[in-house]
Amino acid sequence: MGYVGLPLALLFSEERFRVTGFDIAADKVEALNAGGSYIVRIPPQAIQEAQKSGFHATADYSQIAQMDAVIICVPTPLNEYHEPDLSYVTGTVESIAPWIHEGQLIVLESTTYPGTTEEVVVPLLEKGNRHGIKVACAESGSGVHVAFSPEREDPGNDTVSRHDIPKVIGGCGPAAVELASALYGSIFRRVVPVSSPAVAEMTKLLENIYRCVNIAMVNELKQLCMRMGIDIHEVIDAAKTKPFGFQAFYPGPGLGGHCIPIDPFYLSWKAKEYDFRTRFIELAGEVNTNMPYFVIEQTANALNEHSKALKGSKVLVLGLAYKRDIDDLRESPSLPIIELLRDKGAVVAYNDPYFPTVGRGRHYDLNMTNTPLDNLAQYDAVLIVTDHTSYDYKAIVEQSRLVVDTRNATKGIDSPKIVRC
Repeated sequence: MGYVGLPLALLFSEERFRVTGFDIAADKVEALNAGGSYIVRIPPQAIQEAQKSGFHATADYSQIAQMDAVIICVPTPLNEYHEPDLSYVTGTVESIAPWIHEGQLIVLESTTYPGTTEEVVVPLLEKGNRHGIKVACAESGSGVHVAFSPEREDPGNDTVSRHDIPKVIGGCGPAAVELASALYGSIFRRVVPVSSPAVAEMTKLLENIYRCVNIAMVNELKQLCMRMGIDIHEVIDAAKTKPFGFQAFYPGPGLGGHCIPIDPFYLSWKAKEYDFRTRFIELAGEVNTNMPYFVIEQTANALNEHSKALKGSKVLVLGLAYKRDIDDLRESPSLPIIELLRDKGAVVAYNDPYFPTVGRGRHYDLNMTNTPLDNLAQYDAVLIVTDHTSYDYKAIVEQSRLVVDTRNATKGIDSPKIVRC
């Protein structure tokens, strides 16, 4: 019941499906059953409305036996070696396997490498159930039906209705495709059946790798443009006037979110099995991973112009979320930026309206409390990492000694205090 599972549950509830939300986190289960929400963009009223259609949450896997369809939406992070960590997927499948039944539909939505559904999920389901149930592959075969349908969530995007996002579906056999298409077709206006789960898995990776590679390109061009004295944002704005053959991507302090910084490495890892090197993907990953280091370098240079060393300087980081106006920290570039600043001896504070505190995660250990936006003059530099729309950037520039802007948030503001990078 996270950023993917909970919105999906609510979509089904809107169509009067009786939905049960499974989560191993007791606090989430308790909050949902009390009619509350822990995701900013989902108001408590949406949970309460869903409860009228029978929605409730549980941590009891035995209730899987009562379900007609089970949709798995769990994280698929990378481990410390940048290799796929499928422990959430395998743990979930092993937990539901004892409770599956004939005719049930099991769908994996978690982004992963091609082959996961058929090579990992199917064997675990068949091995772990109590009644020798097999995955049905034939058109009219008995057993449990398995499919893969990649999530296409875009937190903070209010321009496209979730119902209008086409749903790609790849099933283990025609019956699985038909069942999954019928299920998702009830909440999405268009379903896109493909020939196999592997095709659906690769589709999701292609979507995210396309973005990863293009963002890396503009991040690299930004660095070149800075040396040449050219504004990359002006260049992009001019280029996107072309009505064909160009899509605008924008540079930033690094990649964030659960998809783009992670998914390309899933394919790179799988490609090695076929003795194939994904050079574009690896290069894009290298460029994007280096962006927080570039931000630190530019911040140090900006402070140096003010006769300040980075070591000992007070720096306020604006924004923790990986993109504007959301409460999502996953893989946010602000996290390594803060750690790098600390490593260089800076005294770091942060402000983000969505995070009163930030503690410890898979790849960070910050233990910080939100700092109010007052007395900005006490900081040697204010570093804009996330361009929340609630910030008054003109006032921030006026009150600060130095503003380092990684998001072009201060566009249109002319001040010698601003360093854009």
